[in-house]
Amino acid sequence: MSYGVALLVLLSMLMAATASFAKSTPESFAPLVKRLKPAVVNIQVTQQAGKAGPHEGFEMPQVPEGSPFEEFFKDFFDRRQEQGPNRRPLTSVGSGFVIDKEGLIVTNNHVIDGADEIRVFFHDGESLDAELVGTDPKTDVALLRVQPPEGMSLTVAGWGDSDTAEEGDWVVAIGNPLGLGGTVTAGIVSARGRDIRSGPYDDFIQTDASINKGNSGGPLFDTDGKVIGINTAIFSQTGGSIGIGFAVPANLAKPVVEQLLKFGRTKRGWLGVRIQTVTEELAEGLGMKQPRGALVAGVTDDSPAGAAGIKSGDVIVQFNGQEIDEMRALPRIVAETAVGKTVPVEVWRKGELQTFQVELGELEQAEKQLSMTEPSEPREDTSSTVGSLGLTLSPITEALAQEFGIERETGAVVTEVNPDSSAAEKGLRPGDVIIEVNQEEVTNPKEVAAEVDAAAKNENRSVLLLVQRGEDRLFIAVRLNQS
Repeated sequence: MSYGVALLVLLSMLMAATASFAKSTPESFAPLVKRLKPAVVNIQVTQQAGKAGPHEGFEMPQVPEGSPFEEFFKDFFDRRQEQGPNRRPLTSVGSGFVIDKEGLIVTNNHVIDGADEIRVFFHDGESLDAELVGTDPKTDVALLRVQPPEGMSLTVAGWGDSDTAEEGDWVVAIGNPLGLGGTVTAGIVSARGRDIRSGPYDDFIQTDASINKGNSGGPLFDTDGKVIGINTAIFSQTGGSIGIGFAVPANLAKPVVEQLLKFGRTKRGWLGVRIQTVTEELAEGLGMKQPRGALVAGVTDDSPAGAAGIKSGDVIVQFNGQEIDEMRALPRIVAETAVGKTVPVEVWRKGELQTFQVELGELEQAEKQLSMTEPSEPREDTSSTVGSLGLTLSPITEALAQEFGIERETGAVVTEVNPDSSAAEKGLRPGDVIIEVNQEEVTNPKEVAAEVDAAAKNENRSVLLLVQRGEDRLFIAVRLNQS
């Protein structure tokens, strides 16, 4: 009897396991596709011939061979060059999906960028003109609106939770590849959190579901029929799919769409810091047990971070209760936080943790104000050579400021780098401006030399430099040359 009971239990377990496996690997995607396909639309974009668009006169940017956007840029600029005052209108196609029965449609920004006319084609052959509600180039998301006539019922694609998507999960892509119309492909989630250097908030879902030109803006569905991503880019050396596609996660796109609907533009949280990755060497120099967080390389004047007391050299390890395990997570988390909200920010400063209360500003307003700020006039001082660093330094003169595009008054400009020095190994180069040594501000070469001498007398093996390079600020740990 006990043997029979055990056998029944074993059979039940096997049946449960089989049912679970069957759920994750459907025998057919047909029922899912039949339900979802009407929610996916084809988008045709027209730009009038002879119109001087926002890219008129621009040359094609140099991008690495085989990069995700190589083929996109090549196709875009080839078509721009063919355009002339007596030529036919420029036409391109993409995909999108309906998110509201009133006529709201999501697609990619690059699908509709520069459009004079946008027309949406539905699964049943109906087509409608669309208006642009709002767009966000930073996440490559755009929101359109159509006015469905009386009697026309739209099928809606619902948002899913992209954070729950795991590597190996089945996904389905529906779109308009190569202008062929509604096409279905299936695959799996190949990777999460991909950074393809297309924008500041890269967090792409990678999939091997076939994605080609024209799929851009279309949905990536999970097996529950929820949108977990917007198909955006492919990695290809030929322009065709090789099984490496990228989708903007739904959890990143959804709040952007909500802001576009409400304001016609985005309103992102703004902290006002320039940050960099904490390497193992930097972590050691900062007294941290392991690399983590985002190192503050600079604090913008009159920013929320500055007002709260956050300083250059702090390492942000937690923001609003969320751990910052790596630097690139911070901009995304800050951007998704409501403007005007006061949040706790935990930083590592000189060997201890401190918490600051920061009231976030609005990123878009800050960018607008910063773009209107005029550079100040540089001033002169006396030159100096710091042999222990392998650097020749100069004050900021008018000539150097013009040569290297320096837009600050104080600091020490690197004019020469000893090729055998640690500074050369770490990538310091002429035009870099040293503005801190071991987290102490320096305004000229003499002060740099004094701080380095003090470090040498304390038998420090290296110094931590804060370097201004163009618009970026970088912390660089440089080993002292032993005399």
